[in-house]
Amino acid sequence: MAPLVSLGLPLLRQTAPRLVKCGPAIAAHAWQQSRSHRLSPTGDELYEKTTMTRIERDSAEMMFIESYSSLGFIINGDRVVGPCAVLPKSILQWNVASYKDISVESLSLFHLLVPKIEILVLGTGDRVQRLDPAIARFMRQKGVAVEVQDTANACATFNFLTSERRVTAAALIPVSD
Repeated sequence: MAPLVSLGLPLLRQTAPRLVKCGPAIAAHAWQQSRSHRLSPTGDELYEKTTMTRIERDSAEMMFIESYSSLGFIINGDRVVGPCAVLPKSILQWNVASYKDISVESLSLFHLLVPKIEILVLGTGDRVQRLDPAIARFMRQKGVAVEVQDTANACATFNFLTSERRVTAAALIPVSD
């Protein structure tokens, strides 16, 4: 061993574990260096097919708003012209011309229903319009939460809540051209 000391090999052996990695240590080290986030697709990912799932009603008993336009709505395959009230088991014409016509009287149907409506989704046309605070307070006192949205989002929210089996209704005003 004396000749090795004179060549400085013991010094090399002491520092070798820090400089040379072997076995699993090499694999772990290589993995750490290659770890990064890719923001763009590579290779075959560019040509993979995209899949879509169409959300449909689970049963014929469930209301589902399929589409909307400036003329009205298609609900469960039925064309509804103009503003409408979508209830858990029926669709009614709603006698309002615009969001300005929404009043306690025009929303009174929704708090009289049995089973009690948990959430009323109110679609006010192209844009979200502010609901009179007195109307919102009245509905809250009757135990009905009111969610005011533009009609496009109100349709989606109604479909989502209905698919979760929530007792919900929608009061919808068509979008303008």
